Parts: sequence; C-alpha cells; structure tokens
Amino acid sequence: MEKKTMLSGMRPTGALHLGNYFGALENWIKLQNEYNCYFFIADWHALTTGYEDTSNIKKNIDDMVIDWLSAGLDPEKCTFFLQSSIKEHAELHLLFSMSTPLTWLYRCPTYKDQLSQLKEKNIATYGFLGYPNLQAADILIYKADAVPVGEDQVPHVELTREIARRFNFLFGEVFPEPAAVLTKAKVLPGTDGRKMSKSYNNTIALSDDPETVRKKVMTMLTDPARIKKDDLGHPEVCTVFAFHKVFNEEGVQETESLCKSGGIGCVQCKKNLAAKMSCTLTPIYERRQDLLQKPGYIREVVENGNVRARITAQKTMVEVRKAMKIDW
Repeated sequence: MEKKTMLSGMRPTGALHLGNYFGALENWIKLQNEYNCYFFIADWHALTTGYEDTSNIKKNIDDMVIDWLSAGLDPEKCTFFLQSSIKEHAELHLLFSMSTPLTWLYRCPTYKDQLSQLKEKNIATYGFLGYPNLQAADILIYKADAVPVGEDQVPHVELTREIARRFNFLFGEVFPEPAAVLTKAKVLPGTDGRKMSKSYNNTIALSDDPETVRKKVMTMLTDPARIKKDDLGHPEVCTVFAFHKVFNEEGVQETESLCKSGGIGCVQCKKNLAAKMSCTLTPIYERRQDLLQKPGYIREVVENGNVRARITAQKTMVEVRKAMKIDW
C-alpha cells in the first residue's frame, strides 16, 4: 500500500531542547518510517511573533536542521524543506484568505491567548490573525492525510479541515480533510520545576555537551522536604524523578522505592540520572559535532528537500488555479 502523507513543522526560534525533542521530534523519528513525511522549517511562522528582530533567524535555521539530523531524522526517509523557499505556500495562503470568514480566525483558541501572554510584543497584526490560513496552506498544499499534534492543537487542524471543506464547496473537490493524529508526548519540566522554556532559562538543549548536561542535572530542584540524605522522599514533587521516568524507565520503580524509604540521597539520585541521560544524549551530541564539520551537507539536505516539496506544491497549485478558474 502507498504510504499516507503526513506534514509537520517547527519554528526556528532558538536551540531545540528536550521539551521539543520529547514533545515532537522523537515522534517524528518514528513516523518517518510509517508515512510519506514532510517536515518544514516554519520561518514565515516565526515572523508572526518575531518579525521585529530577525537577526538570528538564519543561524536558528541551520541549528534546527542540525538538531533534526543529529536526533535521527533521515532525509532519505522524509523531506526537509524551508517554508519560505516554496513560494506556492504564500499564493495558497492568499487565495484561502479571500474566502475564509474573519470570525473563524478570531475564534482560534491561541489568538486571544497569545495576545494576552505576549503583551510585550506588538502582535496585533494581520499576519498573526491570519496565520491559521498560512498553516492551512502548509498542510493542504501537500494534500496531507495526517498532522501529528498534541491535544491542545486539535482545534488548529479542525480549522484547516473547515478551510478545505469551504474551498471544496465553492470550487470543487481539490483537498482532502487532514486528520489530527494525537501524539502521546513525554512531558518534562524545566530544571527548576517550571515548564521547560528558553524564556525561563531552564532548558537542557540538544546541543549541550555532556558536561553541561551533567552540571544542569546537578542543579535540578528536588523534594524540598528532604533535608538529610536519609529523610523520606516524595518523588511525585521532584524534578529529578520526572526525568527518571523518561530516561530511566527500567529503573524508575527502584528509584521511587529508594527515594520514599530514604535509601538514596538526592546527589546520588542526580548522578544516576545524569548517567542515564548520557546514554541518550551523548550520541546525539557526537553526531551534531560531526555535522558541524559538514555545512555543505546541511544546505544540500534542505535544498534537495525544497526541490521535492516544490514539485508537489506546484502540482497542487495547478489544480487550485484551474478549480478557481484563474488559470487564464
């Protein structure tokens, strides 16, 4: 059977961290074997909230592609491409904007949320309001059957489905309605117990060297009730234990038991965690160092992906223009 098509993307806004890895990238690595996958660098989407300062965007693009490759995405199995290199996305976004009701955009769940959360930024712009149209264009131009998302992103895929239905009703069947594929992501807190976020400076980056990772682990917050080494612990409130559940699945029950009985101190528990994390992260770091010596290869991967993506996008746009009778 022919593989179904799946599409997803990331905004190049800085170094990828473990939250990005376990929230999306780990799942992408599995999906590349099951679907015809398109993974795109969403540089236009990065402008919706970061248009005032684009000084780092080129470096962020390079770093993100290196992170993808070092983590295990294989350009022989999936297509990497740069959103802004496929101009057909912009054309389809424009055409969708002609027929998408404003009320659909205003009711998008993240619109008001982000306006509230990012008060320090001037994002009351046309581009920010209309980004769901661009997102729909990203997905539908490749006629994606599926989009991997977390539960909070399901409404975005549903809006894409509505935009596809409206286009098909007005102009004839062109687009499939993509399904949201819910992904069970492993959730990790930041080193300080809060949400892992670059803005909190509490992340562990995929680009961190093994010694940096070890030092960050040793600074992690633990159970505040444990004063002495043999105090009884409460692992459910401990940041270190949350990491053990992800990196030390085979030993997590023993770790929990030792913590609760006071059989292991926090320092030793952190050392055990650092060793387990090294098994996963050191190979990624080493592949990264190798890729940094091959800048030509990084560019080649993206440019080859751009060619493949553009062929598909151009084919879809021929159908769109014909359906809309603007192919004079």
